[in-house]
Amino acid sequence: MNNLNIVQQLAIFILPLVFAITVHEAAHGWVASRLGDQTARMMGRVTLNPIPHIDLVGTLLVPLGMYALSTLAGGGGMLFGWAKPVPIDPRNFSNYRRDTALVAIAGPASNFLMLLVWALIMRFGLGIESVSDWFSEPITYMAIAGIMINTVLMVLNLLPLLPLDGGRVTASLLPARLAIPYSKLEPWGFMILIGLMFSGLLWPIMRPMMNFVQSIGLSIAGIQ
Repeated sequence: MNNLNIVQQLAIFILPLVFAITVHEAAHGWVASRLGDQTARMMGRVTLNPIPHIDLVGTLLVPLGMYALSTLAGGGGMLFGWAKPVPIDPRNFSNYRRDTALVAIAGPASNFLMLLVWALIMRFGLGIESVSDWFSEPITYMAIAGIMINTVLMVLNLLPLLPLDGGRVTASLLPARLAIPYSKLEPWGFMILIGLMFSGLLWPIMRPMMNFVQSIGLSIAGIQ
């Protein structure tokens, strides 16, 4: 994408970004609903309409601004953002620990499914490249952006830090004597994450898993 200017890059990234975050949050609400908690459904959050999920700052301004600034600074484009949290009341679950983990893992799982969809779209775009460059080129670029965004969101959310999804799963798997003190670290989770990001340690931690996830997704789609 180095041959695209910053405006073109942002135009290509915005749709995959909004869609990735929307489906991620809707997946949490849908699984919670299936497991007995209708809180998210009653608040209109089990929907693919992005508007109820979008946080103006976290979903649009921060990730797009961060990507633009890091690209202009020669950093290769860095993405970080969030959506409105889906309201969940675990008191409605029949099995608190198991169902909490299932709701948490639904978000990253949805990102992997979207990675596969974008990989198939990329394969389609490459397949028609010789027929219609004006159509295949932007589709292919958008598919690449979709693959990148969903890979980052999946791996980032699987980090064992509360309040990330990986932290919820970890807390559910730990024995109670460890889960309770672990859960008390939640107020510090985002500070730890931001510290890892600005120290330059976050991407080296995530990169091996990102490469692995992308490799699986592209192989399933028949691209490599």
